[in-house]
Amino acid sequence: MHIRIANSDDAEAIATAERETATTPGLLVARPGEIPLQAYRDKLNKLAEHGRYIMAEDADAIIGHAMLDPMPMSANAHVFLLTIVVHPGHLGQGIGKAMLQDLLEWAQSDPRVAKVELNVRAGNLRAQALYRRFGFVEEARFRGRVQRSDGVIEDDLGMAWFPDH
Repeated sequence: MHIRIANSDDAEAIATAERETATTPGLLVARPGEIPLQAYRDKLNKLAEHGRYIMAEDADAIIGHAMLDPMPMSANAHVFLLTIVVHPGHLGQGIGKAMLQDLLEWAQSDPRVAKVELNVRAGNLRAQALYRRFGFVEEARFRGRVQRSDGVIEDDLGMAWFPDH
């Protein structure tokens, strides 16, 4: 497996992977096909300059993607939102851990980043454990925030990490 910077040519592969990932309740907020392809292209182009968007590949197949996206207003642009998606069939192989490590190393070296935030489903214990191992702390519990595709309404946990610079 290797990690590389994503580019706008990856938009279709990311959209396809997210559609497939969204079929498993509790992993993503978006439902299959809810985010248009152009939104992925726009995000990739934005983060090429203002954040970080990475891909995990294995034998030329994309097996995960992740990003750090700065909040849009001047007053909170020092806060970067973390998203990690390990593609279906690749869970439990260390892909999320490798992408998280890459992103946090980048955040540690970039003086614009003063805080990294994420939301994770209360039922996604595997992801919560990974984030805690990297030093994330729980800051909030958003009760009943996400209605999964199977109809279950689940809490979201807000977690944060602070670089040492």
